[in-house]
Amino acid sequence: MVTIKAKYIAALAATGALALAGCGASNSGGEGGEGGSGDSKGSDTAAAFTDCTVGESFAAAEGEGTGEDKDTELTIGAFNGWDESFATAHLLKAVLEEEGYTVTVEAFEAAPAFAGVAAGDIDIITDAWMPVTHPQYIEQFGDDIEHLGCWYDNAKLTLAVNEDSPAKSIEDLPEMADEYGGKIYGIEPGAGLTKTTQEKAIPEYGLEDYEFVVSSTPAMLTQVQKATDSNENVLVTLWRPHWAYSSFPMRDLEDPKGAMGDAEIISSAARSGFAEENPRAAQIIKNLALDDEQLSSLEDNMMNPEKHDGANHDAAVADWLKENPEFADQLIAGELNAG
Repeated sequence: MVTIKAKYIAALAATGALALAGCGASNSGGEGGEGGSGDSKGSDTAAAFTDCTVGESFAAAEGEGTGEDKDTELTIGAFNGWDESFATAHLLKAVLEEEGYTVTVEAFEAAPAFAGVAAGDIDIITDAWMPVTHPQYIEQFGDDIEHLGCWYDNAKLTLAVNEDSPAKSIEDLPEMADEYGGKIYGIEPGAGLTKTTQEKAIPEYGLEDYEFVVSSTPAMLTQVQKATDSNENVLVTLWRPHWAYSSFPMRDLEDPKGAMGDAEIISSAARSGFAEENPRAAQIIKNLALDDEQLSSLEDNMMNPEKHDGANHDAAVADWLKENPEFADQLIAGELNAG
């Protein structure tokens, strides 16, 4: 079945869904594109994703075990390169499997993952960003997907510094170039975060005296590690959610001009009919909520090279749940802190 699904999603991508990725979807700052027919159902779905408040869908998941759910074998799609996508997918997998479900996490690019949910070949995705990153997919597939609640509302692009450095706001930086070695360490050239920094933050705040070092996410994190080890100041492009906030003493600079953009909301979504057919699983997913500290620590445990290094997500999640022993029960009961 996995092979059939993979071939089907590849076919969807080849026939046009993947072309939407050219709009720039990325968890390091993708930008939404134009799209959709604007029909009422699709618009209602878009509004559900955009206007969601974390916690508004909380309720106790009724029944025991799989209860009245039709499906006990579930597929969760996770987006390649999106750490929070794998973190939440494997976290839900761990909880749902304790409840009697069999869960498979499959990796896809964002565009074919949305297409696969709309086609019914993927049951759940957990990483729909609105209103900036994924509106084109919500508009295109909104008639055939269901909103399953939002679990995080602080997804944003940032300029970040070490915690004890002098700058508090991006506005402070023009006079502090010497404090940061005259450099802003960035990530990949094609990332939306890089584009936003180059085209908005640097000109709007007058940061032209800084060298913007564009390279890769691992190279940026290496600079953070070096600065931490040597107790020096560092200035980098970063985004929330990211495990660096848990692993290193980093903080975001205030952005009074809004050059880096507003925070986005991250939601879960399912194939059409999923919640009606699987009310218990759907409610457990709707009950998900993670704050910055929880999400950073979970991602850190999964992705940090000194911990699980992305090699065994299930083991990393199991360790995290041991460190947070009340989380699973609170998730099922709809009693997590909504922030």
